[in-house]
Amino acid sequence: MSRRLSLFAVLATPLAVLALVFAVNRDFWMAKDGDGYVIRFDMPSADAPVDLPDVEGPADSSRPLVVIDAGHGGFDPGAGNAGLREKDVALGVALAVRDRLVEEGGIRVALTRDNDRFIALADRPDIARRLNADLFVSIHADSAENDTARGASVYVLSEKGSSEAAQRIAARENGAGQVNGVPLANNDAAVGAILLDLSQRNAQAGSAQMGRLLLRELQGNVGLHRDTVQTAALAVLKAPDIPSILFETGYINNADDARILTSRAGRAQIADDLARAIRVFFARKAGA
Repeated sequence: MSRRLSLFAVLATPLAVLALVFAVNRDFWMAKDGDGYVIRFDMPSADAPVDLPDVEGPADSSRPLVVIDAGHGGFDPGAGNAGLREKDVALGVALAVRDRLVEEGGIRVALTRDNDRFIALADRPDIARRLNADLFVSIHADSAENDTARGASVYVLSEKGSSEAAQRIAARENGAGQVNGVPLANNDAAVGAILLDLSQRNAQAGSAQMGRLLLRELQGNVGLHRDTVQTAALAVLKAPDIPSILFETGYINNADDARILTSRAGRAQIADDLARAIRVFFARKAGA
């Protein structure tokens, strides 16, 4: 019998302590309104568009808008070498270009990201399209298996990439009832295809022009890996109704390029060259 009493005491003691704590301090267990401490919030849909960034610069919406995209970010560091990460280089240059353009005035600027956060690849050009941007510039830093490759490069969407993008944009635009802002309600599919093709060709020509202007500005200031505009089927450039370029600022694993990319003066020079190219691009577009 004594053994049963001992066992009961062992089991009852923690229950008694628990009941005492509950009686003395109900707030430990329950919120003041009687509900439990449960935090409820709505999760965004997987296909929900990313929030649009702020547009800086003139309040006049007729002024040209450039969207600067700092590549990678968050858990995606991009290329790296000895502590130098592509996402940091891209963000540093993007912020410097934004500051320079806003300081000089006349051009509106938006950044896909202004801090170290991840943005899905498809969302980056989509931000530019939703903002009705006039130019999209994606900033990156290159890497190679050896450390002898160096210099900046500029890429535009290749013909293959353009074809793939055209199908994707056509499906989305036709579903929305317009192509590049032109309503298709009273037009057939053939007319819609022609409108899309004209928009795409215009954007591709603008992309190539912007690429050449940037290479011209970089010449003599920053070493070039290739002195002509390159083409590639890059997903981040697949917004064929907006002139778009991808700017590889240099090779992150090359000692000479790394010194430029990590120094304030080096990044400022790159930002100055890119800002000048953007201004010339818009000036020529306005005078066309």
